[in-house]
Amino acid sequence: MKKLVYLIAVSTAVFTLQSCNNSTKDSKGVADSLNKVKDTTSNVNATGGIAVAPSDAEFATKAASGGLAEVELARLALTKTTNAKLLEFANMMISDHGKANEELAAIAKKKNITLPAALDKEHEQKKDELSKKSGKDFEKAYTEAMVDGHKKVLKLMQDESKDGKDTDLKAFALKTAPIVQTHLDAINKIHDSLK
Repeated sequence: MKKLVYLIAVSTAVFTLQSCNNSTKDSKGVADSLNKVKDTTSNVNATGGIAVAPSDAEFATKAASGGLAEVELARLALTKTTNAKLLEFANMMISDHGKANEELAAIAKKKNITLPAALDKEHEQKKDELSKKSGKDFEKAYTEAMVDGHKKVLKLMQDESKDGKDTDLKAFALKTAPIVQTHLDAINKIHDSLK
């Protein structure tokens, strides 16, 4: 009972600090902070704590942040380009990453992992930067962002599938990595065609 009271007090303090000072942490940072104060016992029902190792919780927040960004940037692309290949790619991002985001959210709920609810600062800045571009400038910047983002997400998935401790998150990473590789291959082809 003491742990539960302590957890509630710490969580309340974190939320209070974040609401007063949103400029220091973004949605991913808040999720990471909340996950760090949760008890890591396997008896989540008894403690209200998190049911995974801190490294697995960090993977989940990074994966969720990346997934949110892929969907948001794809929605932006749908409004900024007429390139048929990029439109097809953007729709694929919304569909595939939308499904992956839902699957990850279900795992996170079961494991009591707090995920980010909005874009982190890095991805918000990228979205703002892209929204100011148009035509070929947008298409080039968007494809470069997608190549870079998919390389990072692929490495994240490969690392978790190899080093993760939680079987559900490892399985998610193992299942998602080939999809991300397919996306990376597709965006590399589009990127090369724009040169």
